[in-house]
Amino acid sequence: MWRSIFLAIGITLCIVGIECLVIEEAVIAKSNPLPSALINHDRLPKQIKTSDWMPWTFLSAGAVTILYTLTLPKRFQP
Repeated sequence: MWRSIFLAIGITLCIVGIECLVIEEAVIAKSNPLPSALINHDRLPKQIKTSDWMPWTFLSAGAVTILYTLTLPKRFQP
C-alpha cells in the first residue's frame, strides 16, 4: 500500500513539474456571489507565478520518489 502511495505522489510531482514548465502563471478565480457594485476582497482571483526553480525541483523530486518506489525490495510487499 505504501509503495503505491509514494508512486502516486511521485507521478503527481512530475505532472506538476511539467505543468510549471509550460505555464508562467496560474490564476485561480473564485465566483463572486455579490453584485458587481460591491467588491469582496476575499473573492478576488489569486495569481500563482512559477519561479525558475519550481519545475526542475518538482520534476527531480518526483523522479527520485518514483525511482525509490520501483527499487524497493520485494520484502516490503505483502
